[in-house]
Amino acid sequence: MLSQITEETLRACPGPAVSPQALNVQLRTAREHVLELIRRHLTEFGEQFPAETCVQGKYPLTDNVEWTTSFWTGQLWLAWEMSGDDVFRQMAEKHVRSFGLRIAGRHDTNTHDLGFLYTLSCVPAWRLTSNREARGFSLLAADALLERFHAKAHIIQAWGDLTDPEQAGRMIIDCNMNLPLLYWATEQTGDPRYAQAAKAHVMQAAKYLIRPDASTFHTYYMDVVTGEARYGNTQQGYADDSCWSRGQAWGIYGFLLSYLYTGDKNMVALSKRLANYFLNRLPEDAVCHWDLALVGSDALRDSSSAAIAVCGLLELVKQLPLTDPDRETYQHWAVKIFVSLTENYLTGLSEPGNGLLKHSVYHLTSDKGVDECSSWGDYFYVEALMRLSQSWKPYW
Repeated sequence: MLSQITEETLRACPGPAVSPQALNVQLRTAREHVLELIRRHLTEFGEQFPAETCVQGKYPLTDNVEWTTSFWTGQLWLAWEMSGDDVFRQMAEKHVRSFGLRIAGRHDTNTHDLGFLYTLSCVPAWRLTSNREARGFSLLAADALLERFHAKAHIIQAWGDLTDPEQAGRMIIDCNMNLPLLYWATEQTGDPRYAQAAKAHVMQAAKYLIRPDASTFHTYYMDVVTGEARYGNTQQGYADDSCWSRGQAWGIYGFLLSYLYTGDKNMVALSKRLANYFLNRLPEDAVCHWDLALVGSDALRDSSSAAIAVCGLLELVKQLPLTDPDRETYQHWAVKIFVSLTENYLTGLSEPGNGLLKHSVYHLTSDKGVDECSSWGDYFYVEALMRLSQSWKPYW
């Protein structure tokens, strides 16, 4: 079933959210604003990392643990590319050494999020500065990620010990964003196993995580012994049959990332379907609720999902032919969402706290990171700003 952009969605965004001239002014102002905040955070964080989300407006500081530390390092690389200021590069390079120690010792690496962790920290160091140590750390991370591939089920297990029956066979929509590390490893080494695993996983994600109406499951279980499909559910969404907004945003962007490496145009078509479903369920200010089933309610927004979606939409615009009838609509919506985030969700220079993008939701049912800044929301807002304001080669 094809998910189409509705007439109501088209009417809600009939043209540019702002004029090109006004947008350029806003982008310049936003860059100065964001770079000032990142400079402040760099001083405050030192060589530590912000935790996953703020607590009462402020990030607790941690060592290099959990799945989110690279979102801060990624901001530093983006800030260096935006400004040319070596203070950002120098701290990012210190982080590279930290990620090297982490993968060498296999500290807190029992997760598919190795893709996030190394694609935004060590891969940029290699691509931007030819840091060979960073390349080696990234390849070690790709090896560890490949170990999580279940050959019978054709999926990369999301979390936990591979022998844990409670975790075995679980794939989640987020993993599409982790696959670029595997594709990159094949490019670097010539070993096809990495890309083969990534392609196998994304095909299973396309088959089982996407419902007929183009909404998505957050998580799906496969039988790792027989390879048979089991069932889908949610860990962070409103209900098993609802559509968690961040998962939908991961899907919009993540399927496209596989297209960049494989050339499989089905991935572009999937991204379009997911984007249409997402855009058809936005509230008036264009920043989604934490679950798309809750549109029309007073449910909390998730600015981080909106920022991810902007990046996905902008990449989708890049990959579509000029003749595609929806291409201009996606561009307009990406700008409209970004402008709303900038005007209504970005932390002010005089505000307390040490995050960038307010009003994110991490995990509502466990009351974790609810209506706070999140490290991934901050990163994807800066990536969206980079995409809109200058030519940029993605780290993915």
